[in-house]
Amino acid sequence: MWWCAGLWTVLSAFIFSIAADPYLERAVQLMAQTPLIDGHNDLPWQLRSKFNNQLNNVDLNTLNSTHTNIPKIKAGRLAAQFWAAYVPCDTQNKDAVRQTLEQIDVIHRMCEKYPEDFMFATSSRDIMEAFTQNKMASLIGVEGGHSMDSSLATLRTLYQLGVRYMTLTHSCNTPWVDNWLVDTGSDPSENNGLSDFGFQVIKEMNRLGMMVDLAHVSERVMKQVLNVSEAPVIFSHSSAYGVCPHKRNVPDDILKLVKEKEGVVMVNFYNDYVTCSDKANLSQVADHFDHIKKVAGASIIGFGGDYDGVERVPEGLENVSKYPALVAELLRRNWTNEEVQMALGKNLLRVFEKVEQVRDSEHQAVPSDVLIPYERVKNTCRTSYGYDVPSSGGDLLALSHLLLVLCALLSLL
Repeated sequence: MWWCAGLWTVLSAFIFSIAADPYLERAVQLMAQTPLIDGHNDLPWQLRSKFNNQLNNVDLNTLNSTHTNIPKIKAGRLAAQFWAAYVPCDTQNKDAVRQTLEQIDVIHRMCEKYPEDFMFATSSRDIMEAFTQNKMASLIGVEGGHSMDSSLATLRTLYQLGVRYMTLTHSCNTPWVDNWLVDTGSDPSENNGLSDFGFQVIKEMNRLGMMVDLAHVSERVMKQVLNVSEAPVIFSHSSAYGVCPHKRNVPDDILKLVKEKEGVVMVNFYNDYVTCSDKANLSQVADHFDHIKKVAGASIIGFGGDYDGVERVPEGLENVSKYPALVAELLRRNWTNEEVQMALGKNLLRVFEKVEQVRDSEHQAVPSDVLIPYERVKNTCRTSYGYDVPSSGGDLLALSHLLLVLCALLSLL
């Protein structure tokens, strides 16, 4: 097949570069021993936006319009990927759940279509099993709490479908948690960080064994969750505020709290979060790794490239085939083998295993029946089923508004 020639072109260039760079050779050796786990990739959204999730019209061996395809994955020695089941904020209070289910579906179908390359995974053990089979473990993270539509029952269903982390917000508030734009002044604080129901969400995620992802949340939410979560937390795709003071990044005091909680911060490659400008390079990404290590140690660092979810990526990290070059740069900066292996995957595996241990310790706890207050979610797009309120929901509410308007018009006659 002609795509094999493309794969050989990528691999041959990689082989020749190894011969010229002892750090790259050492990086490849370490990546053969320890799985590289990336916390966030938006290829599923590219499949939605470019192909409407019609996988029969896509060949991931030859797809060249994205940061991610199978030859690039192999060249990048990517061993495990959390695929983002992302849907935009404008689906909130409308069809967010259906849209999210369709993104989960396309991830499942992607694994089924390429069984020689991808293995669907839902546990830390699955990641290592896929690694031994020379397949890429494919996991699901839901990007944004609006995808659960303020329903713990929906959260549980997402877990049953294979979701193993949820980012509490995207770039919008939900009825129970504030997003990072609150810290910029662009969005108002609607929940004082986490609402009472928001705390119930964290508790239920701990009980389920779903990792709590603090990328995209406000700083107050970061501190609240780090204080109350029984399990370690992750930042699936965030960088260091001390290097680039962007509100999507993690401040030094939070890095220290993540260290205390034994969580992990998975460094984002988006230029705007790397240098706070539209230009960046591989070395500047490595600066974020160095800074986090200096502030809180190598035990909290991971990779969270955000490939296919951003417009601009650094020079030297143009696509997922480039991970070994970044690992080589860390070695060039005198990172030890053990520190590199921690960042590659050992840290995330430790967090995942601890989350599973917390789940197993709570196996007798019953699922929460707590509902979010109706006034926090009441709108014309939903009914009131499940709530003890006199109206039947959105239709009657819309009708009452219409009657008020008619009465006002009649009074003018």
